[in-house]
Amino acid sequence: MKNRFEGVRVLVTGAADGIGRATAEAFLAEGAKVLAVDVAAEGLQYLNCPNVVVDVTAAEAPDTLASAALEQLGGLDVLFNNAGICPVSPLEDTGDEIWDRVLDVNLRSMFRISKAALPLLKQSEAGRIINTASVSARFANEGMGAYTVSKHGVAGLSKSLAAEWGKHGITVNYILPGAIVTGITRDLVEVDSDFRKFWEDKSPLGRWGQPRDIARAVLFLASSDAEFITGHGLAVDGGAMIVN
Repeated sequence: MKNRFEGVRVLVTGAADGIGRATAEAFLAEGAKVLAVDVAAEGLQYLNCPNVVVDVTAAEAPDTLASAALEQLGGLDVLFNNAGICPVSPLEDTGDEIWDRVLDVNLRSMFRISKAALPLLKQSEAGRIINTASVSARFANEGMGAYTVSKHGVAGLSKSLAAEWGKHGITVNYILPGAIVTGITRDLVEVDSDFRKFWEDKSPLGRWGQPRDIARAVLFLASSDAEFITGHGLAVDGGAMIVN
């Protein structure tokens, strides 16, 4: 399966670290042509592929990325909308600035980038969009209101895009990561043993997920094996959501 994605053109946002970086590396290892996107330039230097340093919420970001995909890759087959943030704040203390920033990064940017990528995906023989949601798209946690709302929105956006763009041969699915060790969680996992153990105990598999666990699921949804799957949310959570 080393060359499963030989010549497939892939754009990954949030590619400097965590899930995005692991997914970009996995696509590259299987022969894909990858365009890595992040606001953090230093993280992109570890990927052996073209990159664009941009804030996905910037007004010019969608057109910039569509143009870069055409120029650097020759088109686009797979869009992995992965950039996201998760500030912790009770809703009563969440100001408009934090609320708007979370919704802009986690949801609005996906909508805008997907729209800009549509003309390229229409030209693909097997257009794919995979969006990063969260298990928080199915329930709520205290102190994560804006994040939870944004991830519920990702689920709704993905289903809507799937319903409208299937006529172009484009599938749209979303990943529901559970507790994954990424830049968002890494420091807390290391210093807070109670937090770490809670999610270890919550998973029947008894461990935290790693970025590679999500990358493997993304590659499945991008592959020909998933050509009749669309509008679906794939939970990659070690079984955490089946445990009360």
